[in-house]
Amino acid sequence: MLATALTVGAAAAQAAPGLSESAQQLLQWIERESDNQNRPFVLIDKPQARLWVFDGQRRALADAPVLLGSALGDTSAPDIGTRPLSRIAPHERTTPAGRFVLEPGENHKGEDIFWIDYDAAVSLHRVRSAHAGERRLERLATPTEADNRISYGCVNVPTAFYDRELHPRFSRTPGLVYVLPDRQALHEAFPRFTPGKGAASPPPPR
Repeated sequence: MLATALTVGAAAAQAAPGLSESAQQLLQWIERESDNQNRPFVLIDKPQARLWVFDGQRRALADAPVLLGSALGDTSAPDIGTRPLSRIAPHERTTPAGRFVLEPGENHKGEDIFWIDYDAAVSLHRVRSAHAGERRLERLATPTEADNRISYGCVNVPTAFYDRELHPRFSRTPGLVYVLPDRQALHEAFPRFTPGKGAASPPPPR
């Protein structure tokens, strides 16, 4: 977690520890265009399997590892939100990229969650696992992102982080969530994105 709040302007984003080049460019664009409209937001860097929380003034507040959809990809399969999990093929288990409204809601068990894409049934929630063999808690604790692909598309975060950083901040004030792509270029995942003056658009994440 960040020890202090970090202002994310063009220079500060470059100096922010842990942010990928694509994340820095996206944050600079958000700053330049005031795209978050003074609302708090979350940035999810899929290639790094990490989530960052920002306030309405675009200051980084905290970050944590996340678990993501087991399949690489930046779009959701048609009608996936209406299908039972047993009918979702392995290659369809993607976490979609793009800009979404982070909406508070509940799952079928009455647990509070945040919807990233309600129609595709993609949410942000506390880590949980129906199968011990998935080792979701252990995956979150490892220092590498290589084993953080395990879900059907939802984003799992550590329970303590969810309760401390996300629930109190977004349950009453809907924010935004920016999900960086696996394969798409930034302008494909975020159609309004343009690189800053003198900056080249970064290649799509590997």
